[in-house]
Amino acid sequence: MEQFTEILNRLYQMTAFSNIVENPAFLIMYALAFVLLYLGIVKKYEPLLLVPIAFGVLLANFPGGEMGIIQADSEGYVTLADGTKKLIWDMPLHDIAHELGLMNFLYYLLIKTGFLPPVIFMGVGALTDFGPMLRNLRLSIFGAAAQFGIFAVLLIAILMGFTPQEAASLGIIGGADGPTAIFTTIRLAPHLLGPIAIAAYSYMALVPVIIPLVVRLTCTKKELMINMKEQEKLHPSTTEIKNLRTLKIIFPIAVTTVVALFVPTAVPLIGMLMFGNLLKEIGSDTSRLFDAASNSIMNTATIFLGLCVGGTMTVEAFLNLQTIGIVIGGFLAFALSIASGICMVKIFNLFSKKKINPLVGATGLSAVPMASRVCNEIATKYDVKNHVLNYCMASNISGVIGSAVAAGVLISFLG
Repeated sequence: MEQFTEILNRLYQMTAFSNIVENPAFLIMYALAFVLLYLGIVKKYEPLLLVPIAFGVLLANFPGGEMGIIQADSEGYVTLADGTKKLIWDMPLHDIAHELGLMNFLYYLLIKTGFLPPVIFMGVGALTDFGPMLRNLRLSIFGAAAQFGIFAVLLIAILMGFTPQEAASLGIIGGADGPTAIFTTIRLAPHLLGPIAIAAYSYMALVPVIIPLVVRLTCTKKELMINMKEQEKLHPSTTEIKNLRTLKIIFPIAVTTVVALFVPTAVPLIGMLMFGNLLKEIGSDTSRLFDAASNSIMNTATIFLGLCVGGTMTVEAFLNLQTIGIVIGGFLAFALSIASGICMVKIFNLFSKKKINPLVGATGLSAVPMASRVCNEIATKYDVKNHVLNYCMASNISGVIGSAVAAGVLISFLG
């Protein structure tokens, strides 16, 4: 009988149930993973992003599975299973895979080195049409205005006790750009990479929830019914682009050159963004490269990035005061960025006969094209003929460029 009991006890200890009973906080993480999966699969909130992240959360929180990311501390040390500490950068990749598991191998190879963010920016560039912004250049100023949330939260975070580098990494969440947030945090506060990535990608996926909330609090029905096409008819533009294709080829080359001269630290992001776009605009001569950048490479990078970000959301990393503070601060930065873009439109409308729908300002985020689609849906709820998508894209695309430049500025001053 004793042997039978011992066998049952060993079987019980072999399962994950014993660890879950000892630490019920695992159940919270499972619930979070299921909620994220529900939002991605059923609600279709950015499923390409949210499903890998959510499944990564699930994988990371099965005790004994060794799929959770073990974050290095501020000095670069990780704690191994036997309690010893090793400097992560002294560990060969095969040692990381053997000692820490597969997910840590991917994380330290692809994320911590800063490899994936520029690769994803290349894919984003290949998938982005700068035409709406070039046709409505005056609207691009609202993409710049939306970066206010980054710097406002930076100052607030410093007052709350974060170091300037940590505060900058927290503030960059307001740009609504996961790769930019990761890239900035790697350079300035690598020990916060886990919670920063969690907050940045969670809010990117929740753009369809956050933008309507901020719009409801800051805009009136009359403002949301401003029809941009009618405004164009009343006050037609005096400038006309004669050769848009040539301009779209020159634009990425010119932007890369200007940014490289003034903010060199932003080149890894801006340069790869513009390179991907250039492949797209050249046409048939680079179609194979464009196809690789926008499909196979982009999709592969998204899978590994999503799983690794989800893998950082372990019980130890997520359920603590610092991470909760970063999540709250990230939401504040995100909401302030949306609100500042809207306020900039309101100020512009006070001095201009040609009115602009404040939803254009709400898309000054870098979450392209999701933010524009969400704002277009809001506009058509008030007037089914009021399609603002192209106008929102002008601000949205400039927000991508603006957040990357803002990241470069922060790295230059604080790195």
